[in-house]
Amino acid sequence: MKKVLLAALLSGLSTFASAESAHIADDVYVFMNSGPSNQYRINGRVTSGEAVQILDRRDDYIQIKTEGGRVGWVPEAFVASGVSDLIHLPELESELAASKKRIDAQQQKITVLEQAAQTRTQESQESRARVVELEKEIAALKTQISNMDQSNLIRWLTHGGLVALGGVLLGLLVPYLPKRRKPRNDWF
Repeated sequence: MKKVLLAALLSGLSTFASAESAHIADDVYVFMNSGPSNQYRINGRVTSGEAVQILDRRDDYIQIKTEGGRVGWVPEAFVASGVSDLIHLPELESELAASKKRIDAQQQKITVLEQAAQTRTQESQESRARVVELEKEIAALKTQISNMDQSNLIRWLTHGGLVALGGVLLGLLVPYLPKRRKPRNDWF
């Protein structure tokens, strides 16, 4: 009998010695029972995310110990191993706030850059319109210069023709002009 009691005591101590760290699932409130089924009396409630130690497992129930020292049984489906995500919630909230600030700052930069891009686009369009206008003006000036060259050529040809005509007429008329006699000078 002493051996059985000693074996039971050692197995109970080994259960407490090998307590596994866990937590109640983050999305439930669980009632603890005094035994490994819902047929046992409810002896408390465990809130979601609360850290617990797993003491024993039977069927689909786990014996847990809360941080407050309460011991009870809960369905295995409501216990998750490791640390609760709720512990990280304040850290995650501060990271979220910092991320929102970064997003707001980036959104402001994006707005400034979009405005600058619109300004550059508008300037580019105005420049293109000015280039087209200047190209038309250059084409008009080239046409005008070409016309002036032709006009000058025609004018020079006309003047030259008139001078030649005048020379021919003068050449034809000179023989018919009365000749003046040269005075005779006999002194020699």
